[in-house]
Amino acid sequence: MTDIDIPAVVAITGASSGIGEATARHLAARGARVVIGARRTDRLEMLADELRADGAEVATAVLDVSRRADLDRLVQTAVDRFGRLDVLVSNAGVSALGPMADGDVDGWSAMIDVNLRGVLNGIAAAMPVFRSQGNGHFVTTVSTAGLKIVPEMAVYAATKNAVRTVMEALRQESTDGVIRTTSVSPGFVRTELSDSIADPDTRAWARSKMDAIGLDPDAVARAIAFAIEQPRDVEIGEIVIRPTVQD
Repeated sequence: MTDIDIPAVVAITGASSGIGEATARHLAARGARVVIGARRTDRLEMLADELRADGAEVATAVLDVSRRADLDRLVQTAVDRFGRLDVLVSNAGVSALGPMADGDVDGWSAMIDVNLRGVLNGIAAAMPVFRSQGNGHFVTTVSTAGLKIVPEMAVYAATKNAVRTVMEALRQESTDGVIRTTSVSPGFVRTELSDSIADPDTRAWARSKMDAIGLDPDAVARAIAFAIEQPRDVEIGEIVIRPTVQD
């Protein structure tokens, strides 16, 4: 394996599938020690076993990002197992898409809890460790849905734009060279994100777009690795990555 430029301990949420899984695989193959977190224990442990079989150093933590204590446990797992945490990749997300007229308050709340509160919980959990170490990097999966507003994605896009705002404010608060921030906004990617859409027609549309033009999740993992691998005095603040045929 080829080490990345800065030997890193990386914690990843939403790591049991999609972009999170691809990021764990890609970074572990590049020599990073990874702490993978997700709700689905069986898939998490299966991934961990595969990575260890390839020689990677891996720890796992079952977590629901909407619960602050779970993020604390993820961060503590990194510190206990590897002595530090260099990067937190906040990737867990849900997409309860549908018309505003449906009044899907439960779906809206779930997106706020996971997409926004989950990122905030991660920041709160990792910040003390990053500060005590003198360096740390927050990487967050946002979305092109927040860049081009379209029908039936209103609240999903709102949560992603809220995260984009948080990350930019955090960047401006962190110009002492200790904290780096990166927001990665993917377009259509072949993941399981559409499974969280309750409306069958919207779910079918999203699935068809992912299948027809979606990027392989490893494309996003490579973009995340690019941001992480920069020297500590270089911050890649935003990356937008989408299929060339996405409008």
